[in-house]
Amino acid sequence: MPDALAPHFQPDYRPTFSIVVPAFNEAEGLTQFHERLATAMAPFGSWEAIYVDDGSNDATRETVELLRLDDSRIALISLSRNFGKEIATTAGLDHARGEVVIVIDADLQDPPEVIPELVAAWYQGFDMVCARRRVRDGETALKKLTAHLFYCMMRHAGQVKLPPDTGDFRLMTRRVVEAVCKLREQHRFMKGLFAWVGFPTTTVLYDRALRHVGRTKWNYWKLWNLALEGITSFTVMPLKIATYLGLAVALLSVAYGAQVIVKTLLFSNPVAGYPSLMTVMLFLGGIQLMTLGVIGEYLGRIFNETKRRPLYLVERFLPSRVRVVAAE
Repeated sequence: MPDALAPHFQPDYRPTFSIVVPAFNEAEGLTQFHERLATAMAPFGSWEAIYVDDGSNDATRETVELLRLDDSRIALISLSRNFGKEIATTAGLDHARGEVVIVIDADLQDPPEVIPELVAAWYQGFDMVCARRRVRDGETALKKLTAHLFYCMMRHAGQVKLPPDTGDFRLMTRRVVEAVCKLREQHRFMKGLFAWVGFPTTTVLYDRALRHVGRTKWNYWKLWNLALEGITSFTVMPLKIATYLGLAVALLSVAYGAQVIVKTLLFSNPVAGYPSLMTVMLFLGGIQLMTLGVIGEYLGRIFNETKRRPLYLVERFLPSRVRVVAAE
């Protein structure tokens, strides 16, 4: 057993768990979520729940503040505006004090009752335990198909191998959290960052439930943009495709030019038709614009990284009143 993992297996070792919960307009279901979370965490002694209000325009912050009056284990991070779930999750990780950190959504699609299974896997010596979806209730066939294709592409073309059907719901040890917090890029794809840092990892299967209340914040446009973040952050495959596509078009152009020359020498060459000329021009113009767009995506990300702006701004932070128990 590695020395670094020894504290996990000491019978009298009671670590502090930090539960990071990013929330955007989740006021309706927060009370029930916290009740179920408290029930699931009851066997594990000292723990805190860090709710990150990502610039909600409903009563999310007020609901957390009310819950905090009756539960000293609750911490609130209220961001100055909506920065997006990826950065809200980062803010929670930055403020988590526990030796073990669990990230979970507040919409109850990821059931808190799965947490004991994550902890059990951690006791086996893993630094990261991912919750892998066995069933995805309430999702359309199109969404399931596109998600499957995205994970397949990232596994085969990306620099990191993403676990299939795995979201942000996972358990991490302190050294994993510290490694992730060192990665400060502006364009954040948390699933990729979790996979990039490595460390011994396993998965736990669970059935993803229907959303308890409210509506999903992830429409197809936002999912498409998130996929772009993942692709451009962890692979240069689109640039390679643009290069190969340009090479293929150039070879086709040479072949077509040779055919025109031969035809002219042998049979003379009447004036070419207008439709074929426009087709070729539009095709080449489309290829050029698409290639420029791919280059622009990467260039825009370079531009944003060079500004070195902070990832987020905290409007209000109310820490929990839990004593952190560290491994000796």
